[in-house]
Amino acid sequence: MYRKIYRILKSKPTLEGAGVHLKRAFGYNEVPGLDPFLLLDDFHSDNPADYIAGFPWHPHRGIETVTYMLEGMIEHGDSMGNKGVILPGDIQWMTAGSGIIHQEMPAGYNGHMWGFQLWVNLPSMYKMMEPRYREVKKEHIPEVAIGRIVVVRIISGEFKNIKGPVRDIVVEPEYFDITMAPGAEFEHTIKKGYRVFAYVIEGEGYFEPDKEKLIGIEHLVIFQDGDKVKITSGDKSLRFLLVSGKPIDEPVAWAGPVVMNTQEELDIAFEEYRNGTFIKRR
Repeated sequence: MYRKIYRILKSKPTLEGAGVHLKRAFGYNEVPGLDPFLLLDDFHSDNPADYIAGFPWHPHRGIETVTYMLEGMIEHGDSMGNKGVILPGDIQWMTAGSGIIHQEMPAGYNGHMWGFQLWVNLPSMYKMMEPRYREVKKEHIPEVAIGRIVVVRIISGEFKNIKGPVRDIVVEPEYFDITMAPGAEFEHTIKKGYRVFAYVIEGEGYFEPDKEKLIGIEHLVIFQDGDKVKITSGDKSLRFLLVSGKPIDEPVAWAGPVVMNTQEELDIAFEEYRNGTFIKRR
């Protein structure tokens, strides 16, 4: 059974970090319908004033943050001693777990900046897991071409028996970057019960088999349950992110960069951040 569209959202201008202008595809208000995903931000500008302030040092606990760059560069560093530069086409999958403090700052202010950050929730039994960090370079992300009309970049999950480099994630996500020529069709089977969304980043297309509604850039498509998705590009080429994952079905207590299950756990996290015991040394 093909998945039908449950809801379509237009990304909204938002100010984050130290003053970064971005567009939020979804966030706090949409969480119940997108579990295990919490937030998707699209930062996309050729004006350095929109992004130069970046995201200075800040904490996370109880979640994973996924940064995917298309253009421009981001310098990063964290409390585990990791540091580096996320280049165009690279992905950084950071599991905050019990606690991490990091920063993400633009590098090379004179160019175009375009990337995405996805927040993925962690189940209660993993919220205090040991933090881990994975950076995957562009050349290590496989691409599968279907003829000359569809190209699928596989960040995590599996397509046509090819697995993405990001594995062993608790909510079993699939994260694809898909480009389609005009009039092309794409089908993909996704486990029934998993949550699925698509975010259009170029062109326009149809996200149901009946092709009644043409959906364009900066729109988020949330799918109903089913066995597979069928997507058809319109008269223009289409590029979109396709993401799915296993729901957690637990209470969400969320304050800023920390997501736990109860208010008490949030209070503990921020008290530990204030008194210097936030980072758990193992």
